[in-house]
Amino acid sequence: MTIATAFTTLKSKRRTLTRAFAAVLAAATLLGTAACGTAQNASAEGIAEPVDGKTTKVTIGVCAGPYGDMVEEVFAPLLKEKGYEVSTKVFNDYVQPDKALASGKIDANLMQHGNYLKKFSADNDLDLISLGQTPTLGLGIYSNKYHSIDEIADGATVAIANDGSNLARSLGVLQQNKLVTIKDGVDATKASVNDITSNPKHLNIKPIDAAQLARSLDTVDVSLVPGNYSWAAGLDPKNALALEQQDDGVIEVFAIAGQNKDTHFAKTVRDLLGSDEFRQAIAASKFKDFGKPASWAE
Repeated sequence: MTIATAFTTLKSKRRTLTRAFAAVLAAATLLGTAACGTAQNASAEGIAEPVDGKTTKVTIGVCAGPYGDMVEEVFAPLLKEKGYEVSTKVFNDYVQPDKALASGKIDANLMQHGNYLKKFSADNDLDLISLGQTPTLGLGIYSNKYHSIDEIADGATVAIANDGSNLARSLGVLQQNKLVTIKDGVDATKASVNDITSNPKHLNIKPIDAAQLARSLDTVDVSLVPGNYSWAAGLDPKNALALEQQDDGVIEVFAIAGQNKDTHFAKTVRDLLGSDEFRQAIAASKFKDFGKPASWAE
């Protein structure tokens, strides 16, 4: 074999190997695309309905506090009877549970009141909806220094949540207790510190992350702690200087992605939240003294 012939043979083999590698790569790409398509289609189908005696697994997002316990101790047993196996995923802030819900990483969440759900969904362009309200532990005014609202001194430092919805809610509770006055005409769900028109005790109002409010009691004079965080920190509502007068907007809601609003799971939860079965389960639980949805009085 001449050198020229050998060189030509070598080039031919290289072209053959290149074509083979390209074919393998194309096949792998096609399989990968098909796999991704299957996952997307499965996600778009929503939450499966239990059939033929089989259970459907659902994951419910919660934050530290009583609502994770409520899911595990009340919702999970009741939903198991209806074909759903419930697990919880605990988040450390108010932001990630809604983002995880919108992206399909969880199937539902129970960690926020109605006002927060509406505002966060609007601010972040998320399609999330409420399936109904649940009993709610209200926001409380706590202090390691004072034993009554009247004892709060001039110039005291007061910590409140820094997220928009709970900040407004905290200002509303301060106003309920005549510690500040909010200007007339301001949307109660959007009030800010700048909307305070009267602060007779010259309180130093300090917005901080809601998860730090209970811990801040060691460094501030007063802290307004949402119910889930006060529960997680072991604060007794009976020791609060005051508890909020709950209106409809601050009652906790069971939320789901809009694309799943017509699923069997959504209908099951809606029916459950309005049932005597659910009310009786709450009445027999450690959540029996929580504030109740207005519809329960009807």
